[in-house]
Amino acid sequence: MTAISHGAMSSASQSGWWSRNERKLIPYIFLAPFLLTFLVFTVYPAVDSFLMSFQRVRGLDNYEYVGMANYERLVTKDKRFHTALVNGAEFAAGTVLIQIPLALAVALLLNSPNVRFKVLARLAFFAPYITSAVVVGWIFTLVFEERYGLLNAALASIGIDRIGWLKDKNWVMPALIILGLWTWVGHHSLFFLAGLQNVPDDLKEAARIDGANTARVFWHITLPFLRPIFVFVTITGLIGSFSLFGQPFLLFDSGSGPQDSGLFPLMYLYFMGFENLRMGYASAIGYLLTVIILIVTGIQLLLFRIWKV
Repeated sequence: MTAISHGAMSSASQSGWWSRNERKLIPYIFLAPFLLTFLVFTVYPAVDSFLMSFQRVRGLDNYEYVGMANYERLVTKDKRFHTALVNGAEFAAGTVLIQIPLALAVALLLNSPNVRFKVLARLAFFAPYITSAVVVGWIFTLVFEERYGLLNAALASIGIDRIGWLKDKNWVMPALIILGLWTWVGHHSLFFLAGLQNVPDDLKEAARIDGANTARVFWHITLPFLRPIFVFVTITGLIGSFSLFGQPFLLFDSGSGPQDSGLFPLMYLYFMGFENLRMGYASAIGYLLTVIILIVTGIQLLLFRIWKV
């Protein structure tokens, strides 16, 4: 009887503890799979690679602490890394100066009440973005082929000589920007379209009643409402420009184009880490690139905060 009573009391006390703490514990139980996965596959690799960036790694278990040597070499001596940064900056400039205005123009067109089949048009514009980078790379290999490529055939039809898009270093960046236009203009335009549909119609009508023409309504009412979209698209475009990998890697036989004209920072990280097995140096590339992107992003946020239409 005593044993039975003690067991019953213990079971009751456990049941009482669970009933008292159930509402507090259940959210953590549901979050546990995500948190464990995040810690194991995101936090731990990030911390480990940060520590590795201060070391020279030889093989699998030979680590030598070198302090800031990897970062110093990247900043002062590594010309290929500098070339990769310049290429990323040029592509980012093309993204901001060409892609974003085109995306806004497409969004304005799709937002017009005179355009039919809008759903089909949105799908067509968004499809390139969700297409695999491998597929895009192979498609544009045929588009940019010098002798039989579609683009050179179109140019030849209007009397322009063939261009070595993938062999002439002066034409590599324009080719990549054209590829970027095809891939991302439709994607960006959908964000602008969502922003345009959130501009209050009553404000635009009030401005027209006060005598404002279409250009003034767009400049003083529509653009300020699109400022968050500009911030988002510009920052994601910047990150994507420096992180470009799949398309140029497939376009060029060397993986980086003639005289590294198609080399981007993420590609250089891959070459150092997985082809040359310099994991410490590759980790330093990743973290230095992160710092650069954060600085440029901060400058962009400051400029957009200052920008007032």
